[in-house]
Amino acid sequence: MKTNWQLKLGAALVVLSAVVYFLHYLIFRDVHHIMIYLIGDIAFVFLEVLMVTVVIHELLNRREKRQRLEKMNMVIGAFFSEVGTELLRMISDWDDDLGDVRTRLQVTTLWTEEQFDTVERSMKNYTFHVSPDQFNPLELRAFLGNKLEFLLRLMENPNLLEHESFTDLLLAVFHLSEELVARKDLAELPQTDRAHLAGDVNRVYGQLTARWLDYMKYLRTNYPYLFSLAVRTNPFDETASPVVT
Repeated sequence: MKTNWQLKLGAALVVLSAVVYFLHYLIFRDVHHIMIYLIGDIAFVFLEVLMVTVVIHELLNRREKRQRLEKMNMVIGAFFSEVGTELLRMISDWDDDLGDVRTRLQVTTLWTEEQFDTVERSMKNYTFHVSPDQFNPLELRAFLGNKLEFLLRLMENPNLLEHESFTDLLLAVFHLSEELVARKDLAELPQTDRAHLAGDVNRVYGQLTARWLDYMKYLRTNYPYLFSLAVRTNPFDETASPVVT
């Protein structure tokens, strides 16, 4: 139906154009003048297509992409304020092997983009590992159990569709929450269950750290005042102020 309507409109416009040119000929009897302007107008069509479809369209796409990126980072900021930062603090405290990595992640307001890139590259070689006997499933369930509705609302946000890595993180956190809620007695878990949950925790741990570094770098460039607050609440800094959630 839509295509048929467009074809009819196109045909009508072509007919109207031909009628106007014919009227011009009837009035002025000057085919030469008509052909000069007709060919000139046709020649300009190609430049117009170039300007509209390539230049203007690309500028509009870039603007739309920046707006989507801004909205997406607002959602990511809400996640870290509500869940991410405190969850990362909790899990990293259970990592007894963190060692000098904790020092490496002491982000300051003086960090440059190159420092962020260097740390991100070095963290790719770090194995995030919380053993089955180190984490506290009761504490983790108490924290995440209150965040399930918030996580669900985030997953419904269409702005996250273009951020695959953050979507994967949300799914990992939501899965961990479901695994914890599904177990009635976390105090008496068999070792197999603890090992399974530890795998889920470590999946969240690695993805959460990577996305946290990305978000910190974004804040440094775009929102220095928010970056200053994020530095003061650094989840890897044992002297930092905890986030109130």
